[in-house]
Amino acid sequence: MVLAVYPGQGSQQPGMGRFLWDNFKEARETYQEASDTLGFALEKMCFDGPESDLVLTENTQPALNATSVATERVLRSHFGVQISVAAGHSIGEYAAFVGAGVFSFPDSIRAVRIRGQAMQAAVPKGVGAMAAVMGLEPQQIENLCHFVSNSGKFGQVSPANYNAPGQIVISGHATAVTALGQVDLAEVFGPDAPKRMKLIPLQVSAPFHCALMAPAEQKMREVLGGIKFADAQYPILQNFTAQAESQAASLRENLIRQVSGSVRWQQSLAFAAEQGWLLAVEMGHGKVLQGLLKKIDPRFEVLGTNSLDDLKALERRLHAKGGSQ
Repeated sequence: MVLAVYPGQGSQQPGMGRFLWDNFKEARETYQEASDTLGFALEKMCFDGPESDLVLTENTQPALNATSVATERVLRSHFGVQISVAAGHSIGEYAAFVGAGVFSFPDSIRAVRIRGQAMQAAVPKGVGAMAAVMGLEPQQIENLCHFVSNSGKFGQVSPANYNAPGQIVISGHATAVTALGQVDLAEVFGPDAPKRMKLIPLQVSAPFHCALMAPAEQKMREVLGGIKFADAQYPILQNFTAQAESQAASLRENLIRQVSGSVRWQQSLAFAAEQGWLLAVEMGHGKVLQGLLKKIDPRFEVLGTNSLDDLKALERRLHAKGGSQ
């Protein structure tokens, strides 16, 4: 059984997908389809950058989507990979939906371009912030966010990404994120307070996956409401619920709610591990998800797709396991 996992923002890098373009007709057709849909040469941005353009959210999201879809199409056509369950990290859910036949690739490209623009426009520059929190358990971070948000002094802050044990990201008003890092832990937790906490500010263009994204969520409700959704051909572990979903109505609503909701990646992949879905393929550029899955459960085996050698190794591994089912 193959679990397909699709990377999100942070995995992009100039040069991503070039080897697919150079070696596989399906990849060239995928990038061309994306470029035709957007009206500019997306493949040139993926391959050559500049990085300053590629990291803009409105560009990053379609670039990642196209690279993941191209990767999957090549694996299906040339390496016999058959997917049994899927999960996408944030923007990665869109590529997962394409693979599972939920909506078309052009619809996904148009949607993620608008999503990136809407998320960027939702909050004025400097008003929001994100930070990684080290040294606290998930419930402690949730309690701390609740404490700061309810103080009435700093604005709102909440968990944005439950990426893996020890890797939780918070998001919200910049004043609230800063205030959270300065809280006296004993005031919140009493004598059982953690000894220390560390906040690492993230260099992001907007505070993603928090209540400040409400305008972007509303925009995506309009956009996704105009797209035809079908039931998924296999279960998809969705960020918003951390549950396996396959019904079109649920898939649509959870994808909309994901914009301002937490990415429950750790919970989703822990569920996958409980089900015994331990053989994963990272459908797209980089190894970010490989690292996260290993931290969530060391039993995960994650196969990469970053080179021809990776694809050949993947083929050998799946065949050695008795096929690609």
